[in-house]
Amino acid sequence: MQGQIENPARYPSLQGRSVFISGGGSGIGESLVEHFCRQGAKVCFVDIAREASEALVRRLASEGLEAPHFVHCDLRDIEALRAAIAEAGNRNGPIRVLVNNAGNDDRHATESVTVEYWDNRMQVNLRHQFFAAQAVRPQMRDAGGGSIINFGSITWLVGDPDCPAYVTAKSAIGGLTRALARELGPEKIRVNCLLPGWVMTERQVKLWLNEAGEKQIAERQCLTEKLYPADIARMALFLASDDSRMCTSQNYIVDGGWV
Repeated sequence: MQGQIENPARYPSLQGRSVFISGGGSGIGESLVEHFCRQGAKVCFVDIAREASEALVRRLASEGLEAPHFVHCDLRDIEALRAAIAEAGNRNGPIRVLVNNAGNDDRHATESVTVEYWDNRMQVNLRHQFFAAQAVRPQMRDAGGGSIINFGSITWLVGDPDCPAYVTAKSAIGGLTRALARELGPEKIRVNCLLPGWVMTERQVKLWLNEAGEKQIAERQCLTEKLYPADIARMALFLASDDSRMCTSQNYIVDGGWV
């Protein structure tokens, strides 16, 4: 697994903890599922990609880990998302960690954006994060608290010019995080936003890692090594664990020093 390190941290508070991850079938999400499983958490994840998700479940089970529970779900269908969250709570116990990871950064030019496409991008990248948080809130509150980790992106900090709808959605997640953190804090629910940089997922490498991309990384990042899904997952583990018990309403950037 690229980006792995020797002797990674163990978080005892994650042992047996009920974790719900959106978009867990591939890319960063796949690494999130694997890392939480390796901590001994009880993981449920949703994804629209059935084949990749089922292959992940089989792989982790074959390695002797407690297999995560996969629920096929299109996150544009909020009722299906709510049902998956209820199923996860009934199966694994009250959800104590929500990782709002799912998103899609397809490129688009301003002149090509229709009203329908804009609304779709908000559904895919923003709307489900709010409704997932809304759905897990009673479970976390009744269980004595929890951690919500929303996924933003550095794209809105650097103002990427080739995906304005995606950039807009990701910037809005910062505001959502701060509002939820203030409202849910009295219930001992922490809400933070994790902002990845350019992560070398299979999709990113296939679509955009060319000579120009390599040059951009060399010029923009402080650290010379590439960023991998495991680097993002390790920050998520910390934010999910009790070790970060007084961390809330914050942005945590993992980008190798891009911004």
